[in-house]
Amino acid sequence: MIGSESADRGGFHTMLYLKNGYLIDPATGTEGGRNILIDEKKGIILRITPAGQDEEQMQDTRVIDLKGQIVAPGLVDVHVHFRDPGFTYKEDIDSGARAAARGGFTSVVMMANTKPSIDNVETLSYVLEKGSRTDIHVYSCANVTKQMAGRELTDMEELSGAGAVGFTDDGIPLMDEELLREALQRAAKLGKPISLHEENPAFITNNGINAGEVSVHFGIEGSPREAEIFMVERDLRIAEGTGADLSIQHISTGEAVELVREAKKRNPHIHAEAAPHHFTLTQDAVLKHGTLAKMNPPLRLEEDRLAVIRGLQDGTIDMIATDHAPHSAEEKEKPLTQAPSGIIGLELSLSLGIRELVEKGYLSMMELIRRMSYAPAKLYHLDAGYVAEGGPADLVIFDPEQTWIAGDYRSKASNTPFTGEEMPGVIAYTICNGRIAYQG
Repeated sequence: MIGSESADRGGFHTMLYLKNGYLIDPATGTEGGRNILIDEKKGIILRITPAGQDEEQMQDTRVIDLKGQIVAPGLVDVHVHFRDPGFTYKEDIDSGARAAARGGFTSVVMMANTKPSIDNVETLSYVLEKGSRTDIHVYSCANVTKQMAGRELTDMEELSGAGAVGFTDDGIPLMDEELLREALQRAAKLGKPISLHEENPAFITNNGINAGEVSVHFGIEGSPREAEIFMVERDLRIAEGTGADLSIQHISTGEAVELVREAKKRNPHIHAEAAPHHFTLTQDAVLKHGTLAKMNPPLRLEEDRLAVIRGLQDGTIDMIATDHAPHSAEEKEKPLTQAPSGIIGLELSLSLGIRELVEKGYLSMMELIRRMSYAPAKLYHLDAGYVAEGGPADLVIFDPEQTWIAGDYRSKASNTPFTGEEMPGVIAYTICNGRIAYQG
């Protein structure tokens, strides 16, 4: 046996030995009891062996008996807002990374709607350098258009060379069709995805609340489903023939799910993401939680929630991404039409996936982990989302049977309607680069 259990109490170690875990690896479909030996200095997995077959004794090894807890690739969220630079009272890269680690995420991709926006190498370099000093992998998209104004494309080639893993003007739709087509063509040459926020502002009077019974209750017009449907239909059409990987962000309507389903039959470069709130809640949550349930695109109807789940089941929706959108308590306490849209998600995403998708029989645990790690990593060409000898020692370890009460967040923000709810899936460890980034 490597070392001893006493090695778990502290001191310097060069090896980390995880024994008796239950491995789930969506990249290979591997599932079962395994031991994992990690080189902490190199940040890689050295060996994976069947549980019960302990390694020979080695020095400087920390041993953790996982007692059957699930070991999976570190989760990957390709849609987070860390509000840095410009809005660090809401969140910053350090606090966002801590929230991510607590939620089991070892890789995140930041959106570019900061202030200044990430339309230039200087700002991109700032966020990437700051992200490199956290305990997880922090990547960033760059903007599609300068100042997110939708009029002139950024220097996508220069930004790609400086480390941008994708392009997006998330928060603002791209209305100029020719500009979008050119952006898609340039992104295809760079091998980088473009992610689109699909809400046509011409259709919307009051964003953040679905146009329907609930918006009528509050005496506002709201955001109709047609705003999303119009943009998704248009952009899927524009993307054909460009060869670009296009991701439809935070999909919310059944019609949009069906449009993506049909488009995927013609175009293998089409992708979509679902946020946990859209497969968990409906517009009725606004009646109970007010601005905490206000988001763009808004919560829709029960039939839309189920359509999103069906999309996750059949692979129409490849990825689960939180759209982690922190705001201050003061901002969310404003009247419904004045408060900003958004909900935090990093610390709740895995638990909501277990509760709403696995426990209710919609997805297996393997399928959930695939949509939260392997699939998003593959789209963004990240070295993540798998567990293999010689691969990155980025892991999440959790007990799906254990429960916790949502709250006490590592994020600076707490804008979510789920606070106080009992959640399944207690995270014991998040390991990134071979080091423990979070311990529950």
